[in-house]
Formats: sequence, C-alpha cells, structure tokens
Amino acid sequence: MSAALQQPSREDFAALLEESFRTSEISEGSVVKGKVVAIEKDVAVIDIGAKTEGRVALKEFAGPNRDQTVNVGDEVEVYVERIENALGEAVISRDKARREESWVKLEKAFEAGERVNGTIFNQVKGGYTVDLDGAVAFLPRSQVDIRPVRDVTPLMGVAQPFQILKMDRRRGNIVVSRRTVLEESRAEQRSELVANLEEGQVIDGVVKNITEYGAFVDLGGIDGLLHVTDMAWRRVNHPSEVVTIGQTVKVKIIKINHETHRISLGIKQLLADPWEGIAARYPVGAKLKGRVTNITDYGAFVELEPGIEGLIHVSEMSWTKKNVHPGKIISTSQEVEVVILEVDQVKRRISLGLKQTLQNPWEAFAEKHPVGSEVEGEVKNKTEFGLFIGLENDVDGMVHLSDLDWNRPGEQVIDDFKKGDVVRAQVLDVDVEKERISLGIKQLAGDPFAEAGEIKKGQIVTCEVLEVKDGGLEVKIVDTDLSTFIKRNELARDRADQRPERFAAGEKLDARVTQFDRKARRVTVSIKALEVAEEKEAMAQYGSADSGASLGDILGAALKAKDKK
Repeated sequence: MSAALQQPSREDFAALLEESFRTSEISEGSVVKGKVVAIEKDVAVIDIGAKTEGRVALKEFAGPNRDQTVNVGDEVEVYVERIENALGEAVISRDKARREESWVKLEKAFEAGERVNGTIFNQVKGGYTVDLDGAVAFLPRSQVDIRPVRDVTPLMGVAQPFQILKMDRRRGNIVVSRRTVLEESRAEQRSELVANLEEGQVIDGVVKNITEYGAFVDLGGIDGLLHVTDMAWRRVNHPSEVVTIGQTVKVKIIKINHETHRISLGIKQLLADPWEGIAARYPVGAKLKGRVTNITDYGAFVELEPGIEGLIHVSEMSWTKKNVHPGKIISTSQEVEVVILEVDQVKRRISLGLKQTLQNPWEAFAEKHPVGSEVEGEVKNKTEFGLFIGLENDVDGMVHLSDLDWNRPGEQVIDDFKKGDVVRAQVLDVDVEKERISLGIKQLAGDPFAEAGEIKKGQIVTCEVLEVKDGGLEVKIVDTDLSTFIKRNELARDRADQRPERFAAGEKLDARVTQFDRKARRVTVSIKALEVAEEKEAMAQYGSADSGASLGDILGAALKAKDKK
C-alpha cells in the first residue's frame, strides 16, 4: 500500500471527527439509539456507536401486548447505565429506556388530563399493577369499576384506557383509575340517552333492582326510579307486590332532571284515575263495607275499592273508648262497615266513621232511662268534683258533690264511697251532644225541705242532739230529716250557760226557728231566741215593772203556769 493511501483524506478525517463527536454525546443516564448487530441465545447485542456495544436480555423486549421478536439490523432505543464495564461493554437497558420514554408521555397526558392506554397484568395488595407502555402504575381496587368487581380476570391482559390520578417521578409512583373513565363514559351516554327522552313518553323497561321505596328500571342504558307510590293507585306495602327483577314493564316518564339525569317513572299513570267522580260514587252518609289495609297511631286506612282508601280517624272509631290505640279496636285485613263522613276529590281524601254504624249509646240511654228514673252502677272513679258511675253500654254518669247528700257537704260525703262500690242513683239530665249524664244520689232519699211540712220562722220545734262540738251543737229537727247547727252563742240567753258540754248526744231540747228558706235550703234554730221570746211573753202576762214585781217573780209565776198545763 502506498504512503498516499495510508494518509487519511480530508473526508475520512471529517468522518472520524464526526464519529468522535457522536461518541462524546453518549453519556450515562441517557437514552440513545442503537442497532441490533447479533442475537446470542437469550440476549441481543446492540451497537450504540463509537464501537461501543452492550447486551440486552430478550425478555426486556417482551411485555403485555408487545411482541418480543427482535431481529438483527433492528434499530432500538436503550438506556445507558454505564458506558463501560469490566468487560469493556456498555451496560444498557431496554426496559429503562421504554420507561423513560413512557414517563415523558405520561407526564404530558397527566398535565393535559388526557386518558392513557394500559394493561392490567398482575394483582398486588390493595389493587393491581398496570403496564402503561413500559411504566408500571398502581390501580387501587376501588378504582377498578363503578360497582365492586369480584373477579378481575376478564379484565387482565386487555388494553384499555385509564385516567392518571397521581404521579410522583422521584418515587416512581403512578396511580391510575379505570372507574373514572367508566363514569365519564357513562355520564356521556346518560346525557345522550336523556336527551332522547321526554316527559309523558311511554316506554318499555326492565326491572333491574328492587328496594323498600321502589324499583329501578333499565330504560336501555339509563335507569329510572319507579317509586312505590307510583306503582298503583291502591296502597302498595312493598314494591315486590307489583314487580319482580327481570320483568319487562311499560312505564310512563313522569319527570326528567336534566342536571342530575334522574328520571321518575310511573305505572299507575297509565291506568284510569279512580278518584275521578269520587263524590258521586261515595255520597256523604252512605254505609258500605271495606277492608282494613293499615293501622296507625291516629287511625286506620280502609280500602273501599282498588286504588281508593279512606281514613277512620281514631276519634271516629268508638263512642266510648277514648285514648285507645286503633289496633285494640280493629285489626289489619278485617272487613268493617263504615259511614262516609267527608269526600275531598282535590286532596284525594275520604273521611270514614266506624262508630256511626252503631247507635249513639247516650241516645240509647236517654231512651231507656228518662230523667227521674233510677239506675245502678259501679263507682269507676273519684275526683275533686264528684263520682263517676259506670253504666250500661260503657257510658259513665257523674254524681256532682252537691248531689251526694242533702245535709252534709259533698267533700265530706265523698269519703264514704270507694272504687268498686255499687250504688243507685237518679237520672237528673242526659246531654247527648256533649255526651254527659248527670246523676244524683241524694235525690233517692227525697228532699227534706220539701217534706218538712209547714215550718215557719218563729215556730218552736223540738230538736235531737246529734253531735256535741266545741263551737255548738249538730241537731236534727224531730219528725223531719232537716239538720242544722246551733252555734255556741245561741245555746242560752245567759253567757254562763252557753256551754255545749251542758248537752249530750241523743238529748232533746226546744228551740225557736230563726230562719227557714226553702229556696236557699237553709234552716237555723236558736235556744237563746226561744228563751228571750218566753221572757217577753212572761213579762206581758204575769207582771210589769209598774206592779213592783221582780223579774224572778214573774218568771216563776210563768213557769208554774206552764207546769200546770
């Protein structure tokens, strides 16, 4: 070879210089392009330039949805970990190159809020791992689907879109969600489906789920709620009485909320409204039979026909059972006879009466026991104003304190009675409207004032001492039922003799009537008034101050004349 040929030309030098510059561009930690120059068993030999080669395991070219086939002459990107090792080779990685490339793309997608494609390839604690074209992301179990998924096997190894929720390049963490993508897609589908629906439209749907308050119906990609109150005009205790899961039903769209995409459905709206012309079918006062469908604290609902219910208020259930729970009077499913009390077609309310089917017990009592008749009953209660007596048909009559005794105060007499005593009384008044019966016990004994005869003021009467008290005497006028009280100062003319202890119970004495008022029912007598009257009479008959006789002489003569008589 000539010396001229051994000397490099200007072009050769330029090529060598360019190659030298290219070699200097290779640095550790960078991604460079290389060429597959050989394949030896399970590795590929890759020339990254500057006569520098590295080895990459063939498995690094494989991955979910990626073919692991690599051929001599293929150009690939690799990550340079070290430019030269102990063997004089570069330490390179295809996985890290792909990961670096993916991170750049993923960060751009994350900032733009765009979806990325990936493949679920493994299950880990709390979720799954997803291959995002070289970068590995974590998919939490709660982010797999809209509803909990028991078996994720059908989803694994399938390329599908994900939404990046979180990225941390320093730690190498990526969190993705499949659920977010499904929700967005579902929202888009719902919007499109809702846009094609109209209120009042009648469509077919399939019952998807049943709850306590209604059923969800699939309208072809979007669910509508069929509330229990819109299933039938009659009362429905549970939706399962009307529909079953999987059943195809014809429904009417009642309302559409375009913001929330909520759709309200109805079945009863497809049927004739039974409340139309209700007043003509159920006139006030009419008697008819119905079935008890529900019992509450305030009354009971009675079905008169399918879709038509009326309420028996607790106050209209019984004439006599007050403050009693409706369940103690009637029972569910019982057939009862009722009376129509009121019909309101606008408010869809019918008021019913149960007690009106029976005779008013106060009317029945008044017919059977007119005023003045005698009745017998048990003492049910004692109050501060009288006794309550239980009478027939569960009605009560009241004996006022003033009607217990003619002579003694009612507050004292009521202590003589106790619950359970059977007593007789006279009917004084019956007020059917107010449901009141007035009774009297003292009236059975007769009115002592009416039977007292011709007692007049100033008359002298004989009295029997009933009781001696500190303040005077309790006495009874002989041959009458009249009792009265003689005060201490009326026991004698002389103060020294005004002592109650001078008398004893059972002793009889004379006294003068000082007051007798039948209307006011008052009689009073006085021993003092009698003595004063006798003194005046003696003075008039047996002497005067002019005759010179003393008062003692006059009274003595009067007493002798009285004894002779």
